[in-house]
Amino acid sequence: MYRGFKQECPNGIVTEQMFKEIYSHFFPQGECSNYARLIFATLDQNSDGTVNFEDFLVGLSILSRGTIDEKLRWIFSLYDINKDGKVTKDELQLVITSIYELMGKFTKPPMDETAPKQHADVVFKKFNSKQDGVITIEDFMQTCYNDESILNSMSMLDTVF
Repeated sequence: MYRGFKQECPNGIVTEQMFKEIYSHFFPQGECSNYARLIFATLDQNSDGTVNFEDFLVGLSILSRGTIDEKLRWIFSLYDINKDGKVTKDELQLVITSIYELMGKFTKPPMDETAPKQHADVVFKKFNSKQDGVITIEDFMQTCYNDESILNSMSMLDTVF
């Protein structure tokens, strides 16, 4: 893995632009720049605008071999775009929209343009049980631990990498 990383990034550092270019190879039919930016920001733990091999490996390790708690916290940090410890409906919708963009316009059946907003509304309602306008890490963890389908999807990450 290290050799592949060094081959793509000889200086051992990935910038956001480089990350987007690499990511685009995995999603040639879709628009990946928004989602890649979000993943990059989550991997860039010290917010210096770069991801080195260690940053990459830590994120990969959490997602593939971390505890359920670690995986959920990493995923929460992906949705907490401004890193204030809360996920707003706008942040949630931005991430969901970026995931829909990854799939591209050629999905079958074609997606309705309102689907990301509708999806975000449903998800936000589920996770914002206190109806206070934000999802905290506690709300997120509790909802995930109480939903068997979410927990099962976390275990699927073990086999992805």
